[in-house]
Amino acid sequence: MTFQSRHPLEGKAGSAIRAVDHLEIPRFVAIATVLSRQSDAATVVAGFAAAGDLTMRNVAPGEWLVLSHVERAANLERRLAALLTDIAEVVDQSEGRVLLRLSGPNARRILAKGVAIDLDPSVFTIGQSTNLRCGHIAVNFARSGENEFELIVFRSFAESLFEDLLAMGREFDLSYGFSGGLADQG
Repeated sequence: MTFQSRHPLEGKAGSAIRAVDHLEIPRFVAIATVLSRQSDAATVVAGFAAAGDLTMRNVAPGEWLVLSHVERAANLERRLAALLTDIAEVVDQSEGRVLLRLSGPNARRILAKGVAIDLDPSVFTIGQSTNLRCGHIAVNFARSGENEFELIVFRSFAESLFEDLLAMGREFDLSYGFSGGLADQG
């Protein structure tokens, strides 16, 4: 039997026109969980910094989600395992998690309808992340740009979160669509 992975939002056609406020669905993002002892946390963070092209999201003390938009999942897992040998455990989460990226001038107003966190730029800065609920769904939430936020959700909740975000953004004519990735490159 041959199994083929499908993105959980694959059936969503996307908006005909990209609006100023947009919900992007990256098709291919490698995501790994990294776990370490708290005493090794500084060494792990230094390892991430040395890697340079990885995005790190804090989850809990000694736990991070690491994202790569340029590597395949297996390569990311091997690379992190080699980089963090003897100080951290690495587990591929690419098939179990989905990334959604909300951007635009009204992103904060859209998200304020569903998250209980102060989104003021002076409080929630670029690069900051936290675990919270968006509506009733647990997500890892990060500010990734001036008017850009990323939500990482378990695969089984991706469609519910997607629908909630579209409802929250309806008054702003929120558009949505897939963006390319590794599989498009062959």
